[in-house]
Formats: sequence, structure tokens, C-alpha cells
Amino acid sequence: MNKFLRRTVFVPLLVLSLGLTLLLSNCGKQQTTTTTQPTSGQANGEVLKLLFWQAPTILNPHLSTGFKDAEASRITLEPLASYNQKGELIPFLAAEIPSVANGGIAKDGKSVTWKLKQGIKWSDGTPFTAEDVVFTYQFISDPKVGSTNGGTYDLVKKVEALDDHTVKVTFKTVNPAWSLPFVGSEGMILPAHVYKDFLAEKARQAPANLLPIGTGPYKVVEFKPGDVVIYELNPNFREADKLAFKRIELKGGGDSTSATRAVLQTGEADYAYNVQVEAPVLKGLEAGGKGKLASNFGSLSEQILLNQSDPNKATADGEKSNWKNPHPFFSDEKVRQAFALAIDRDTIAQQLYGITGKPTSNFLLLPQQYNSANTKYEFNLEKAKTLLDQAGWKDTNGNGIRDKNGVEMQVVFQTTVNPVRQKTQQIVKQGLQSIGVGVELKNVDAGIYFSSDPSNNDTLEHFYADMQMLATGNTSPDPGTYMKDYICDGGKNIPQKANNWSGNNYSRYCNPEYDKLWQQSNQELNPEKRKELFIKMNDILINNNILIPLIHRADVAAISNKLQGFELTPWDRNTWNIKDWKLSNQ
Repeated sequence: MNKFLRRTVFVPLLVLSLGLTLLLSNCGKQQTTTTTQPTSGQANGEVLKLLFWQAPTILNPHLSTGFKDAEASRITLEPLASYNQKGELIPFLAAEIPSVANGGIAKDGKSVTWKLKQGIKWSDGTPFTAEDVVFTYQFISDPKVGSTNGGTYDLVKKVEALDDHTVKVTFKTVNPAWSLPFVGSEGMILPAHVYKDFLAEKARQAPANLLPIGTGPYKVVEFKPGDVVIYELNPNFREADKLAFKRIELKGGGDSTSATRAVLQTGEADYAYNVQVEAPVLKGLEAGGKGKLASNFGSLSEQILLNQSDPNKATADGEKSNWKNPHPFFSDEKVRQAFALAIDRDTIAQQLYGITGKPTSNFLLLPQQYNSANTKYEFNLEKAKTLLDQAGWKDTNGNGIRDKNGVEMQVVFQTTVNPVRQKTQQIVKQGLQSIGVGVELKNVDAGIYFSSDPSNNDTLEHFYADMQMLATGNTSPDPGTYMKDYICDGGKNIPQKANNWSGNNYSRYCNPEYDKLWQQSNQELNPEKRKELFIKMNDILINNNILIPLIHRADVAAISNKLQGFELTPWDRNTWNIKDWKLSNQ
């Protein structure tokens, strides 16, 4: 299935376009490359300054939903391998990429064997071995840990250390997605000697969640959650002599506009993460001349989730949004369709995103062959009103809000604090109010919203609202784990108190047909048939309006004109190749 190319593997399912672009928009036009090449002779000792308006709150990527935390963790922690922008699998801790030819991939499709690089050390000097990979699996797969990446490892039967530098991953059945475990941002390896006493319920108490020990190029020497992370060169890194920086300063907080301005206009910083700035404002910032925008139209989409459970009805122990309590009106397909029809995606894209986003009607966007042609979006307020009338929702008391059987069609719509998202909320609210829906807007700090903190009711896992907005997408060319987000599995994949709020089915959606398709996709080795299964799953979600995709959003970063070696990939975090970053002397 995969072709071995020296130290990389090219995956045929990515032959079609990945839709990658770099927006060097000081001239407002798209370019065709996402790589800035480093120059030779860089002086070691530079300080790299990073700005994250969505501040990291934890540095264990397996305990957080937020990409911001994975971005910060990726500077220190590494997976066995990761996909670059071309869809090539690049070794990190692995000595080579498994293939059928080299004996790494079993011919029966039920196991994969990884050879590990030798001589690798953790930043504290402890040798890295296969036992660390085995331990990472044990940590992530333990339901009491409540790892947010657990779904990636559900198909794994066991992980064995054959020797100090060989790991065998055995799957429960034939698995075409062999490259999901231990690869990319969901595959970062944890040190067994540091975490061994912090399993099960103790996982979130581990000191290494805040001061990680890693094999990556830089080590954390100071971390103030929600504020700052200070890194220094890791002297035990295998290529320490090639690193450009003795110190990296990651400053969190503030807002996206200020962070972007600091890179593009004032030159006070070298990199700003996750640029979400209104198109007209962004155009002005780009004229500053100190930096440029790097953008990757990858798999990311801004989307609204419709809660299939009742956020106002509590169980005996006070749990709201329990999957066994259906939502009072989102359980009706006509109502969900009406809500989708009332949202003006074109206006959101044109006024707020400009060249950094475009309307979409799909949940699964990339690789391109999975992007369904069977869906469409429409903005039609009259049709929406008619559907609500047909569903029996009418304004019987004259207060401007539809009601039925004594229930008001009033919703709480939540998302993170950010100007673009708040203005998106306003556009959505205007459309919904015009069809007779009452809308209360709620904004949550990103550090809380994406924290996966089981004790905080404002996380997206708790979903104590009717609607919530976020950006997400598949983090691997194989979309199996991403599509798993909407399986029910008898409620096991739904965040709830019983599973420590660890499931990924935030919408509380249960459909046996969807579950069956996903199970079939796990065992289907024929790429064409598997593609059809993924498209069917996407179509079920979209055509039944279980969620409302809004914008195919570019992953945008602001980078200094001096920053070289920066390369985006849709399949890993922006910091994935930070060992290659340098600052020119210009």
C-alpha cells in the first residue's frame, strides 16, 4: 500500500491535491509554497519569540483538546514519525518507516513493527527505549486517565517491546490505518520513568504535565500556565549542534490582532500562532513590512455543533447534557435544517475571513478525494421559517420567540473569546432571530474551553449549551480517527461524568448506521471502497444537519521576514519542524 522512499513514505491516497497554499499577502495574492529555506552560517544563541493569544495551559498533549497545548508540547515532545505537507511519512524517533518490503507492515494487515533510532536520550539524560513507547500506549489507552487521544488507539490490541529499539503494534483486526498510533501530534511519546507513578486518576497530577521531559530540540525550563513558556536548547538532542536558538520565549494571552501586529508591523516577535483577524484589519497589518502570512488550507473547518442532548435538564447527580436526555428541539430534523438554512456562510467568509477562509458544506475536507460532492449549503430564511412552522414551532405569546408545548425556542450559543468568532456569532444570531429563535451568546476563554478539565463545566466536552463553535479537522491523511468522533458506541464515546468527560462525540449523537459504517471502514483494505464509506459518513452528518460546517479555514500564522525554515503541514502542529527554524541576519 505504501511505497518506501529512502527515509520517507509517500501515501498514494494523497496523490490528489491537498489544497495547500502559502499566502504571502503583502500583495494580497496566493503563492504556491509553504517553505522558507534556512540560510547557512546562522549564529547559535538567538532568542526566538513566539506569541500565542490562545495561551497553553498544559504541556501534555494527551490531556488536552486544544491545538494550542499540542503546539507548545511539540517543541519538546516527539512522535515516532509524522506526515509532511506532501503526505510523506517522515521519521522522528523511528529509524525507518515501516513497509511491507522491509517487513515492518505485516502482510495480513494486523500488525506493524517500528525500528527505533539508537542513542536517543530524554532531556534529563535518560536513554529513550521501546519501553517508553509501550508506556505511552498504556497511558493513553487507560480509560481512567481520560486521554483526549484515546480514540486513535482503540483498534490497538497490544504494544510490545521486542527489544530496546523495536516496538510491535498488534491490532484487534485488519487495520488499513496502521500509521495512526504514535504518529503526528497525537503520537507524541511520553517518558515512562517520569510518568510511571502518575497513571489512572493521578495522570493530571504529574509534574511533567507542566515541565515536560522530552526528546525534542528544546526543553522547558519555566512554565506559567496561561502566560509564558520558556525553553532552552536541549543539550541531549541528537542534532543539538544544528539548533539555532539557545532560548525560546512563548508568550501567551492577549488577542490575535495584537499578536499579529507584533510580528507584521512592529517586529517585536518572530511568530504569531493561529491568526484569526478580520480580513480588512489583516490587510492593514500586512502592510507593516516586518513579516508575512503563512497559510495552509488543510483539513481545518470552523463549525457549529448542535447539542443532541438537553443542556438544561440535569440528572440526579447534577449532570447536564446527558446523552440519555434528548434535546427539546434539536431532536427534530426539520428544526436542525431550519437552523442551517438561517446561517449566512457567504457573509461570514467575505466579511470576516477574506482570503483566509471559504464557505464549506462538509465535515471531512481532506485529503481531497474524501471531500463529498453530495452536499451543499444554502441561506434561505423563508424556507427556514416554513420548516419551523411545519415542525409546530410558532410564536403563540407574541414575544418574538417561537414556542411549542410551553418550551421557548431559546438557545445558548458558546465559543471562545476572539473578535472573528464573536462577529461570527453576531451574524449567526441575526439570522436565527429573524426566523424567531432567541439567542444568548456566551464566550469562554480558550484556555478553559479547550482544557478538557473534567472539573470545569465550561469545556467543550461538557457542552452545557445548545450550540457551540470551534475549528477542527483530521490530523492525519487517514481520516479514521476523525470520523470516529461521531460514533456513539453505546454512549462510550460521549463525554460524560461516567467516563471522566473523555469522549470525543461532543454533540451526543447516536446513530447505529453511522457506527456500522465506521466499523466497516476500519477493516476495509480496498482504498476506493474505504473512501466511499468515509463519504457516506460525512453525508449522514451533513444532510441530517447534526453539525453545521461554516468555513474551510486556513491555518494561518504570522512569521517574521527573518524567520527561515518554517514549513506548514496539515497533518501536524506548526512547531513540528522547529529544529530547522533559524533567524537570518538581515
